[in-house]
Amino acid sequence: MPRSLLTLAVTGLCAAYIVWQIDLGRALRELRHADYVYFAASVAIMVGSVAPMAWRWQRLLHARGIEAPLRWLTRTYFVAYTVGQVLPTSLGGDASRIFETSRRYPGFGGPVAGSVLLERALGGMATLALAAVGFALAVGHYDVGGYLWVELAFVVAAILGGVVLFSRRLRRPLAFTVPLLRRLRLERPLRAVYEGIHGYRDHAALLAWMFVLTLAVQAVRVLAIWLAGKAVGVDLSPRPYYVMGPMLFLVILVPFTINGLAVRESFFVSFLGQLHVNADAAFATGFLFFLVTLLLSAPGALILGWEALRGKPRTWQQSASS
Repeated sequence: MPRSLLTLAVTGLCAAYIVWQIDLGRALRELRHADYVYFAASVAIMVGSVAPMAWRWQRLLHARGIEAPLRWLTRTYFVAYTVGQVLPTSLGGDASRIFETSRRYPGFGGPVAGSVLLERALGGMATLALAAVGFALAVGHYDVGGYLWVELAFVVAAILGGVVLFSRRLRRPLAFTVPLLRRLRLERPLRAVYEGIHGYRDHAALLAWMFVLTLAVQAVRVLAIWLAGKAVGVDLSPRPYYVMGPMLFLVILVPFTINGLAVRESFFVSFLGQLHVNADAAFATGFLFFLVTLLLSAPGALILGWEALRGKPRTWQQSASS
């Protein structure tokens, strides 16, 4: 109940901020007169980025002895985007992938969870690397001061998290947390996830290549946000979006509201407003990008509907390599 109240409070505050900043009639006119060629290009980028991410996941699973078909992983990625529309942000989608893949490969729950969480970590690190590039591009050109400090905090947290997960020296100190976690009934699932991620310590070359792939995908995805802005006449180059995009990706990771509702749009209004973009156009940009993410989830909804009509069973035979 307190969590529901917090979600409602955050949504209400963000919605109030949006209403205070924009003229709803003008914002709707911006959307009506949008150039939907740019919008379609934005959707194409987001949908097209799923295939390389599914291949990345396949390589990570292969490293832990799980042979998963690329077609099924792509399908699971799309379904996760659909689930993420009704559960808190992308974390709900991650939980969906872990659940479905663990059922498909019984006995591999730890490595499966580790692969998904490692993907999330790679995505976070690539996002922060892009933020560093964006910072370099913004210096002397755009005033987005406060947001850069937030990005720095995320960088520090990511570095500390990486040390905790991959350092062998910290295994002994971390053991002191076991009695407390055991009393909280968290020791077994957290140990499985920790071991699942820590196991990739011996695959440094794989992680390096997967990071490069993730960085490339994230860089292209930032252009999808830029195209959403172009659709409603926001006359900015892609440069400031390489500061904004990483922050947006990080913001929507945090489960403030269901699917980032109102948080995403208020972020667009606040950030683009610092770049002297009209609040109505900034809101329209955020709303169009919301529609992009909604369309990204459409294939997953169609897949689930098709499987329901076929009466496809929700359990699978184990097909992982031993």
